[in-house]
Amino acid sequence: MQRNSTIKRKTKETDIQIELNVDGQGKADISTGIPFLDHMLDLMTKHGLFDLRVEAKGDLEVDAHHTVEDIGICLGQAFRAGLKDKKGIKRFGYSIVPMDEALAMISVDISGRPHLFFEAEISAEFIGNFDTSLVIEFFHAFVNHFAVTLHVKLLKGRNAHHCVEAIFKGLAKAIDMATQVDPRIEDVPSTKGQI
Repeated sequence: MQRNSTIKRKTKETDIQIELNVDGQGKADISTGIPFLDHMLDLMTKHGLFDLRVEAKGDLEVDAHHTVEDIGICLGQAFRAGLKDKKGIKRFGYSIVPMDEALAMISVDISGRPHLFFEAEISAEFIGNFDTSLVIEFFHAFVNHFAVTLHVKLLKGRNAHHCVEAIFKGLAKAIDMATQVDPRIEDVPSTKGQI
């Protein structure tokens, strides 16, 4: 079964198209108009071993908030659609990822129940011209539309870029683990019989 999806979302604020192959090779083609977000999505794709194409245009003349949030929405929808019925997936994934002095712990449950626990003090208000308060907005949107439980805990870190990068790499590794198919699992991994 091909586990891929295409999501298109157009509002008065943004115009976004995402193509996702869950079982990819880490190939990225990212264009959001926000260089730091491009970098995070590129490394997330590489370390998560999925293929991702993102083409986004947003009202960046206002600020980056709408674009970052709507990309989170679309990426969450893409993963949810790409996993189809979720039969055979491992469901749970976790990682502890260092990035120089930063260390992030991430845990995900593809549960059908959106919940975000985000404990990460980012040491700077901006990374270049990227407002670091938008990191949590991205994750809220992603979690709500993927319908997963996600715990993000930054254990250590001084450099803001390193902290955010450790979080995105950790997310990639956790999602890769949770979405892998285990041949021992014949249906969905839930006693309820559905996720």
